[in-house]
Amino acid sequence: MKIKKDIITAIIAHAKKDAPIEACGYLASQNGVVVKHYELNNIDQSPEHFSFDQKDQFDVLRDTRAKGLKITGVYHSHPQSPARPSDEDIRLAYDPTYSYVIVSTAGESADVKSFQIKNSKVELQEIEVINDADL
Repeated sequence: MKIKKDIITAIIAHAKKDAPIEACGYLASQNGVVVKHYELNNIDQSPEHFSFDQKDQFDVLRDTRAKGLKITGVYHSHPQSPARPSDEDIRLAYDPTYSYVIVSTAGESADVKSFQIKNSKVELQEIEVINDADL
């Protein structure tokens, strides 16, 4: 997965801001690079799982279409556990084409990892951080 550096910085900040509950949102791409993130409200308000508000999801869909972007990933944080999918994360991974990005804020510094999840099989996905100058 290719992602702009400022997006990584922003989703880490979102994870820290929402702690101790899980932060969550969508990632949108253009020309194969994640160029925008959408911070969504975790309606579960839980430190162990998240759910999106349906209205917020539709708003994101409208915005991405208007801007010529494509949703290519979901991100969420693990405030108290490592950056790896939980059993629930695997069970709820509904789109095998998405990247599932997890930001762990459990350690001294944030850890960001991306995964592809298809038929309950989890594969670690390389993250290539792109600077604006490289676009």
